[in-house]
Amino acid sequence: MIGFIGQEADEKAEEIDAKAEEEFNTEKGHLVQTELLKIMEYYENEEKQIEQQKKIQMSNLMNQARLKVLKTRDDLITGLNQLLELQIIIRCWKQDFPLDKASVHKAIPMYKIATKTSVDVQIDQEAYLPEDIAGGIKIYSGDHKIKILNTLESHWISQPSR
Repeated sequence: MIGFIGQEADEKAEEIDAKAEEEFNTEKGHLVQTELLKIMEYYENEEKQIEQQKKIQMSNLMNQARLKVLKTRDDLITGLNQLLELQIIIRCWKQDFPLDKASVHKAIPMYKIATKTSVDVQIDQEAYLPEDIAGGIKIYSGDHKIKILNTLESHWISQPSR
């Protein structure tokens, strides 16, 4: 009879162990799944923040480009108004040619409205501004007798003012 009670106790202990193991595995699976969802949510939020930062950065770059176009156009109109010539030649950096060309096309109608005269503006494609100039434009009268400099030369930048 003692053997029977011992066997019953062993079977009951195995049953309890099996049930405990099953509950442990179920709870472990639940915890792993919960943590996995938290990790996935964290990385989704990180990805959204990165996308948002990219959009903000792109917007800032677009605004800077728009401001550069407006500044170039304003400088051009100011130069045209200073010359009051019928034919104008512009020199710019080679890499700024497309930007300056677009600015010229938009500035001419504004110039015509302001001065009530027409102007022929050409962008010099044979001679560009040298690399030691940090941007801007040079505007010449058609006969090159009048020159307006709207540039920032690099040697001016590096030397302290006197």
